[in-house]
Amino acid sequence: MSSTASPLDPVTLAVIENGLKQVCSEMDLVHEKTSFSPVISEAYDRSNGIYHRDTGKMIAQGELGLPIFLGVMQFATQAVIERRKDLEPGDIIIQNDPYLGGTHLMDVKMVMPFFYQGRLWCYLSNTGHWPDTGGMVPGGFNATATEIVQEGLRLPPVKLVRRGAIVQDVVDIILNNIRVPEERIGDIRAQIGALRTGEKRLTALLDRYGADTVDAAIVELEQRSEQQMRACIAAVPDGTYSFTAWVDSDGVVDEPLAVALDMRIEGSEATFDFSRSSPPCRGPMNSVWATTRSAVYVAMKHIFREVPINAGCFAPLHIPVPEGTFLYAQYPRPVAGCAAEVAQRIMEAVFGAMGQAIPERMFAAPAGTSGNLGIGGHDPETHGNYIMYFFSGGGYGGWWETDGLTNGCSSVGISKTQPVEILEQHYPLLFEEYALREGSGGAGRHRGGFGISYRIRLLRGEAKASFLMDHGRYGPPGLMGGADGAPNEIAISQHGNVVQPPHRSKGADYVLTPGDWVQVRTPGGGGYGPPSARDPAMVERDRRRGYGVDVADDA
Repeated sequence: MSSTASPLDPVTLAVIENGLKQVCSEMDLVHEKTSFSPVISEAYDRSNGIYHRDTGKMIAQGELGLPIFLGVMQFATQAVIERRKDLEPGDIIIQNDPYLGGTHLMDVKMVMPFFYQGRLWCYLSNTGHWPDTGGMVPGGFNATATEIVQEGLRLPPVKLVRRGAIVQDVVDIILNNIRVPEERIGDIRAQIGALRTGEKRLTALLDRYGADTVDAAIVELEQRSEQQMRACIAAVPDGTYSFTAWVDSDGVVDEPLAVALDMRIEGSEATFDFSRSSPPCRGPMNSVWATTRSAVYVAMKHIFREVPINAGCFAPLHIPVPEGTFLYAQYPRPVAGCAAEVAQRIMEAVFGAMGQAIPERMFAAPAGTSGNLGIGGHDPETHGNYIMYFFSGGGYGGWWETDGLTNGCSSVGISKTQPVEILEQHYPLLFEEYALREGSGGAGRHRGGFGISYRIRLLRGEAKASFLMDHGRYGPPGLMGGADGAPNEIAISQHGNVVQPPHRSKGADYVLTPGDWVQVRTPGGGGYGPPSARDPAMVERDRRRGYGVDVADDA
């Protein structure tokens, strides 16, 4: 796209750009501070954004929102635009249909048309991860599901709020199909409150600078973002680069699934062809089209982090529809693992392909799993039901400058592990261990960061544990001769009998009684460069810190 002269001075343009981001960030804060679920209030598993009135394209997203939602909410908003021609001021649409611009059923979207001076000006949209939307297992991450109806309640775009008033019939349907309704109503009101906050703050911004000026700024910002992304791609040598990332299994059939990418760089255009990937699978590791595309967008943002995020930076990225593969899920394929797990394998494939093209700017693979663990049951002390959804960190890959980050968040988000003290207050569970997994980073000139090791024991009552993770068959791959990181490991103790899940990283419906526990050891990042090239001083530093080496003789 050729540049055009901007009618805005640089200062006004920068102020409006940051003003739009601030609107979204304040929505994020309201969403976080008023939610009932620790996964939102403590772990930040949510996002808010502004989307174009005609196209649904992303205009801005909060700095505190999950990156994987940046593209997904764009597609969810487009689905609302296409299907709801009856929207009025004060309306809010709720939806979680994965096939209509979604992820998995637990990521619930709300879309509100924003009117300014009597006309539709944009859409405000958000996503919150609800710890439960019904389904066969507490938490929704059912590793054995073979169709979407087994995963939970699927909502098409329906009006949750009509002309400013909550539609109680819709709320009743939702609350009667989930396990902990008193918690969900708090999350529902938090999402509504975040959108209404955005409405107030965006109105103030438009009042100050004028709708026409802000419109012009949005066009200019989109053009600049596209130009920057094109410049980054143009610096990558032309050619086709191929890489295959592997999903452990689909949870039903114990065979790996290939995310096979052929990435073609031509000038300032990049094409990501996944047509050689595995066919649709029986289990819940199918990826819906919105998630597949968003994963590519987030991967490119990781690589070229200097490019501002809006619809412009997506324009040079072309992703042919991978029909006939598990990366283009259609009804009724189960999809619970798409956003948190398959998306990270897609990103890993992009990282691996770029690692061949520009290794001097790249990094080895990160842990690449969100470590989704759900434990739900009845607490005899409080006489209430509960569901704890927990995700954990892992090691990032070493890179050209230094070692990888230890216990980093999943590469699809900025969410953090919930404080174990908060979880122990909410649920009848005890974290007996929460520690670094020393030695889990792949060796290299710059080694991978470490994963973590934790163990959760049930204190009272009966519960069920289910988990949907990955990287248990193969560890995160190294780059430029670096070694792979350690793979994911899970163990479950039932009545003193310790077992490992047959599918390594996936399992469902493990019944726990008091004293039983679940142990998880998350992956370390891959190493960068040959281990023989590592600085001896760094080797000695790691040894003295006890990173997988016995240093008792130094005491």
